[in-house]
Amino acid sequence: MGAGQKRKLLDELGESWLPYLTPKDDGFHQLWKTKYSKLVLRTAEKIPKEVHEEVQEAFLTLQKHGCFFQDLVRIKGKDFVTPVSRILVGNPGCTYKYLNTRLFTVPWPVEGYEINYSHPEISKACKALIKLNCYLHRESVLALQEQNLAETKGMEDSPVIDRHQDYATSITEMGSILQDQSPSHVPENDHSHLKERTSYNLSLLNYMDPQQMPFLKQEPYFGMGKMAVSWHHDENLVEGSTVAVYSYSCEEPAADILEEKAPSGRDPAVWHVGLKVAWDIKNPGLAVPLYPGDCYFMLDDLNMTHQHCVLAGLPPRFSSTHRVAECSQGTLPYILDQCNAALQNLCTDTHLSCPTLKSLDVDDIKRVEETHNEVEFEWLRQFWFQGKRYRKCTDWWDKPMAALDEFWRKLELMTSLLLCEFRKEEQAEEQRKERISCLLPILEERQELRQDWLARVFTLYCPDTQVMAVALSS
Repeated sequence: MGAGQKRKLLDELGESWLPYLTPKDDGFHQLWKTKYSKLVLRTAEKIPKEVHEEVQEAFLTLQKHGCFFQDLVRIKGKDFVTPVSRILVGNPGCTYKYLNTRLFTVPWPVEGYEINYSHPEISKACKALIKLNCYLHRESVLALQEQNLAETKGMEDSPVIDRHQDYATSITEMGSILQDQSPSHVPENDHSHLKERTSYNLSLLNYMDPQQMPFLKQEPYFGMGKMAVSWHHDENLVEGSTVAVYSYSCEEPAADILEEKAPSGRDPAVWHVGLKVAWDIKNPGLAVPLYPGDCYFMLDDLNMTHQHCVLAGLPPRFSSTHRVAECSQGTLPYILDQCNAALQNLCTDTHLSCPTLKSLDVDDIKRVEETHNEVEFEWLRQFWFQGKRYRKCTDWWDKPMAALDEFWRKLELMTSLLLCEFRKEEQAEEQRKERISCLLPILEERQELRQDWLARVFTLYCPDTQVMAVALSS
């Protein structure tokens, strides 16, 4: 959320609130249908019982084993501790970066990978989550097919599913209509496109107990109440991909812990997902209640055209948010390939008394030193900054991080060799200046980033300086 856009919007609002609707308001379903039709809600009773049982047990297992952690993230140059505790589960070797913090997957079981979990219960939990991932993938494809069918045939109903009204045809009930749109009847390129937009490669799991977070921010535009996660677009996703969320609030709030009466808007005891058209004050917002076991899908480009937030209820809540993360520069094979390519410029022949650089070409210098920065600041420091949290679940990352550490040591050697070359007098002055001009900005960035990381470590591990948690994006 841009600071300038946010300030402009707040200035336009002045002391007033923008309107928003909940299911008890007239016009709620019509607004959903016309402005938020790419949000699909799948209520708990529509989801197989075994899915609920396995996933909810997985949540509680991971919590019992201490696998959820608050993140230290950076916004506008300042560090904040998230009020939500998280764990990333997904394809082996994948990472997900949000708000300048890179999370590393606890791998779910995938054929061809040997994964040693720290406890059999954690292994069982990860199996449940990949089963949920497969289930949500299937349901997402079906929802997109339904949406496409509605658009092409001009159907009046939208994919909205509501527990109180028979407002729209449920995904399950659309089965017979969709037979002509099944994979065997959908053009191959269309089906491949649907699959790409719903092939979730990881899930960011969240947990928060609002009773332990008395300082949650108030929603600033509509007066929707306390936020667990403020307005945002999800970051670093494949363009146009769907986001699928399984929500589980642990228990219904007891009457004796209600500290405030429900306002005219949403019930503050119940968790909600809030939606609004991005940077728009003409259309009312939407607050959709989430009951234990509900799922919702943000289809197609909804995450780009709209913003969403999570409005806190009273009971503790887990969620599993399944994403098609943009991983072109965020997988273990990628960074290993980058390191191996950089080390091609290091000559370590046994007949040499010491290693040398094969090339002093400016392009080679730039490629090697940028890889040096990338492996140090995007991988090693990100990983070890988070301590040994991943060992709570598995030792899968131990060997890859040891390999990256060894690559980094060789890259440090290459920088030293390069500086030695610059001191040699046989270089032409023009060549020397060109090479130094290439290297210097990268070294300056490296020094600044090292100082920055020292400051982040100080913030994280010195309680007196740790910043109070605020509501942040998921």
